[in-house]
Amino acid sequence: MYSFNNFTLKEMTETGIALRGFGNNASSMEEAAGTVINYFYNNFKDPITGSNEIALVRFFKTHPYNELNQGLQLSARSIIKKEPEAQNMKCLTLLATAGENPDWLSRANSVSHKAIPLVSEKFVLEFPMISNLITQLGLEINQIVNPSPEIILDIQKIKYNVFCVPDAVTSPLIPAKDNFVIPYGVKSVIGFGGILPSGSFYVIIIFSKTKIDKELAGLFKTLSLDVKLSILPLEYNVFSNQ
Repeated sequence: MYSFNNFTLKEMTETGIALRGFGNNASSMEEAAGTVINYFYNNFKDPITGSNEIALVRFFKTHPYNELNQGLQLSARSIIKKEPEAQNMKCLTLLATAGENPDWLSRANSVSHKAIPLVSEKFVLEFPMISNLITQLGLEINQIVNPSPEIILDIQKIKYNVFCVPDAVTSPLIPAKDNFVIPYGVKSVIGFGGILPSGSFYVIIIFSKTKIDKELAGLFKTLSLDVKLSILPLEYNVFSNQ
């Protein structure tokens, strides 16, 4: 078991080794993502009380709208209120989730985050958490919305940073203060991820009940590659059952 209160470089290395192996026996990226998410949720505990230090942890991946099933397409359309003009529009799609609320244990139960349409750079900027998540990782929004072969080659060489919000209660980047952040005791948020060879963007977002400063968040930077190595063989076999 680990704790954000005393997470060390040694423990980060141990975590990375574990993450790399989670794709070995998985039949889909969704299955591997679920194992990754549950590893974080179940292994970070308060050393005194033994309670989970993570309120919610989620794994997202961009996926073309026209390759989603009807239910996920409906979720995307419910946000933009119409059929997308570009059928290959990227959607930030929830692959795995774990958390305190029973509704957070299955991606099927997500109300508004099953498939978030990334219509354009302008549209993404209307969602401060998503836009800042992308830019803090060291990427440009358009690299996610409209990845070209040239862009993909360049951004795969990037050493990604970590998205970090040390104080979730006061930050304007984290929404739903009254019905999520405060009731569930969320103190900090971190996110880490990267780009797959296909140009798909993947990211893990952790909503922590323990304070995480930027120095601690920096330890998670190398875990992006460990997650990538785990899901890479499953890049074209994404869903277990759409």
